[in-house]
Amino acid sequence: MKFFKKLFVALLAVFLLLELLIYLTGYQYLNTLFKLTILQGKTGPDINDINEFPSAVVQNGLSQPWPKSAYYGSLSPDSAEKIAIDSYKTTALLVIQNDSILYENYTDETGLAYLSNSFSMAKSIQSILIGIALKQKYIGSVNDPIRKYLPELDSTNFQQITIKHLLWMASGLDFNETYSSPFAWPAKAYYGTDVNETVLKPTVVAQPGTLFKYKGGDTQLLGMLLKKITGKTVAQFASEQLWSKIGSEFTAQWGTDLPNGMEKVSCCFYATAHDFARIGKLLLNQGNWNGIQLLDSSYVQEAVSPSLIKNSEGFPVDYYGYQWWLATFKNEKVFYARGILGQYVFCVPRHNLLIVRLGHLRANKTADEMPADAKLYLNIGYKFAN
Repeated sequence: MKFFKKLFVALLAVFLLLELLIYLTGYQYLNTLFKLTILQGKTGPDINDINEFPSAVVQNGLSQPWPKSAYYGSLSPDSAEKIAIDSYKTTALLVIQNDSILYENYTDETGLAYLSNSFSMAKSIQSILIGIALKQKYIGSVNDPIRKYLPELDSTNFQQITIKHLLWMASGLDFNETYSSPFAWPAKAYYGTDVNETVLKPTVVAQPGTLFKYKGGDTQLLGMLLKKITGKTVAQFASEQLWSKIGSEFTAQWGTDLPNGMEKVSCCFYATAHDFARIGKLLLNQGNWNGIQLLDSSYVQEAVSPSLIKNSEGFPVDYYGYQWWLATFKNEKVFYARGILGQYVFCVPRHNLLIVRLGHLRANKTADEMPADAKLYLNIGYKFAN
């Protein structure tokens, strides 16, 4: 009995010491991280985290349901494709061509109305919101320095950074975009209580506009800028100028921090597969939604064009635009939004084709290549297209 008492006291002492270290080093968010991962048997964020954090409503307007194609119900992946789809724990697969649904399938876990975490697909939505703000003259030009709109960023680190640099992920700032470390920027931004604070004291690694380095901190700066210039929260602006105008069938949610209520704009946009497809349709139609030009076609063209800024290996980046990924598939240009657990909205302009996939797992990838599972979903979409 004495042994167990001593063990309990020792463990309590270790726990209190760790809590003191966490407090003194400013890593209080680690308590939330451990609670939502290790203590729940998980290794990281999940598509189901909507109830674990506060969020802001992104309101829809008049619903415009997707019509079904004449081929709907007659198309299906083959047995090998189904095995591969299931191996990545897919929760939703949706194929749309010419604005009509060719194929859709959802797991019992989710369903048509399920709001899934977008993860980094939110970056592509943020890019659209910047394009809308540009069209509405909140922004003069993407070449404007960000300090024109955020003069409070008085550090020399921010003086030469333009809006375009942030869109290109070429700010020259290093936010330590490492997903395996609980001390890196993604963990602090996701589990912390002040997401804007995480981008205020970055390390400078390059002259702005000279180095591509994928990092959510650049996107968060765009969110700060959008909130400042519009005088609205990012969720409010998204509700009024995007989500309510593109026929969304459901309200969405955008995860926020505490106690500030600032949107985590590099992730955490919760929506359905049907409604994620709408951001793809908007760009396929050059920023026009059923006759209404929400953002200029010139901005859309820039958004889905490669920056050609060099990456850390010294090669021009031909796979990234304004927070949209770019690829060539079957000798055709494809642009897409993607999230870390295999969240995708693929846009194939030549075939007016949209493919949305949501789920729990993504294939491994090397450097910035398209993950192998992405090719699986594209192949299925191409097979169904007519």
